[in-house]
Amino acid sequence: MNGGGENIKIIISGGGTGGHLFPAIAIANALRRIEPGVKILFVGAEGRMEMQKVPEAGYEIEGLPVAGLVRGLSIRNISVAWKLFMSMLKSSRIIRRFRPDVVVGVGGYASGPVLRQAQDRGIPTLLQEQNSYAGVTNKLLARKAGRICVAYDGMEKYFPAGKIILTGNPVRHTFDNLDALRSEAYEHFKLSAGLPVILVLGGSLGAGTINESVGGGIGLVDEAGVQMIWQTGSHYYDRMRETAEAAATRNVRVAGFINRMDLAYAAADIIISRAGAGTISELALVGKPVILVPSPNVAEDHQTHNAMALVDRGAALLVTDIACATDLIPKALALVKDEAKRAALSENIRKMAIRNADEVIAREVLKLAGR
Repeated sequence: MNGGGENIKIIISGGGTGGHLFPAIAIANALRRIEPGVKILFVGAEGRMEMQKVPEAGYEIEGLPVAGLVRGLSIRNISVAWKLFMSMLKSSRIIRRFRPDVVVGVGGYASGPVLRQAQDRGIPTLLQEQNSYAGVTNKLLARKAGRICVAYDGMEKYFPAGKIILTGNPVRHTFDNLDALRSEAYEHFKLSAGLPVILVLGGSLGAGTINESVGGGIGLVDEAGVQMIWQTGSHYYDRMRETAEAAATRNVRVAGFINRMDLAYAAADIIISRAGAGTISELALVGKPVILVPSPNVAEDHQTHNAMALVDRGAALLVTDIACATDLIPKALALVKDEAKRAALSENIRKMAIRNADEVIAREVLKLAGR
């Protein structure tokens, strides 16, 4: 392997959501740690979060005009087709100019055109599939991909078995010291010692169904003598804070966003969350009992597939979005009281944790580069 990596050039393509973007940046950081001289170029979709977040992380990015199809018959899809054509042309120009050794696709609108152009030129490609249900683009690209890095067992039903490597999804932290942080966590969130804690995660923007369900069940939380850390997301914070204040609750701590997720996880006895791929990978490392509420508003219902991959292994409970209003809080309170169930869920989700995914994937990229 080239000790400095000065001649290695890598394109990382995709984004659109944190679930795609965070693994992309984590892989890039791992590549730099292993080969400090590696040259990395990101390619994203114009107007999406990667155009801001990637430069903040210290990397160069170019944007494509690509956009997603509108479901059903829509005249807007004519514009989408034109944007795809223009994105293919721009991807071709980027590849000719940058001359990458490997192109990595992490999912998202920009991933398809760039990897397709690379594969047509015989440039090695690596796919990173975060979900337990493969998207259409990755299934189409898989035939010519050199490696396919996945986070779940059983992906042979979507991809050629000989190309698959079970790597897990890169996550923000390893969360190895949560037990040691518990006292600090209780103090940070102003919690009462001895009372169990439910952590509710709606994501940075928030999850409407989860928030409405929690808001409707605040009285039950107080009556049960249970505490709650409730991350509403920025879009819902003001309204949910008013809901909590109107209920005169003593045991619910409302936050729009939680900066110290390590302390939130340390305080939690059980966790309620959506079922995004990156979130699930992180929750497996945390190892706490989880109730998943898959979002119905994602492509190909992949959050339900992600959740079921855990439920089928006894590693999580599931509440559907449609049943959330009636079932979520009662199910959470029942789980708080069921020590044996919590222990089993915790043990089983820990078994699914995969560490150092970023470095494992980075080393596969470098192998494809012949280093």
